[in-house]
Amino acid sequence: MFGLSHGGEAEHDDARIRTSGGLMKKYYEFICRQEMQIAKYTLGILSLLVFVAAVGRSLHYPLNWAMDAATFLFAWTVFLGADAAMRLDRLFCIEVVTCRLSRRGQLYLKIVNYGIIVVFLLGMIGFGLPLSWTTRFRAFQGIPGFSYSWVTLSVPIGCALMLITAILKIRGYWHALVTGEQIATCEGVSGEII
Repeated sequence: MFGLSHGGEAEHDDARIRTSGGLMKKYYEFICRQEMQIAKYTLGILSLLVFVAAVGRSLHYPLNWAMDAATFLFAWTVFLGADAAMRLDRLFCIEVVTCRLSRRGQLYLKIVNYGIIVVFLLGMIGFGLPLSWTTRFRAFQGIPGFSYSWVTLSVPIGCALMLITAILKIRGYWHALVTGEQIATCEGVSGEII
């Protein structure tokens, strides 16, 4: 009464916040698993499609739509795979100089590096959304009626997923810097890679 909360109400609010945080984590993990599955399947179908198209050309029976479909699959594979690789710390890096820094120095450098990545991803999203809009009437030559926007949408969607991953990485590195705790390697998400 009169704006004062009872202990039971505060505990209920805390439990609700913990539940919603756990729900968001489960939702994020679900998205990450689906993203990994889509990237795997698009890579497999892409490889099979390019092989079949090459065999068809050598048998004088070219598949005109195969390269357009491969372009579509390649774009989605690249951006979804890049997010999976970033999330699992599987991106290529050279640590000749950085491994000689102190642990705190390495954490500061990682935060700065991911900060630069965040700015780049925001730019990619900012340019990718208008590009997707302007290509909505462009159709593939080999696949009439299929808008080129489905290819260009891979840029803002993939970059948005990478943006979430980069922000979570920055948060994890900052937490490790402040508390001195070790960093979780892949934040509870499946460790399999494509």
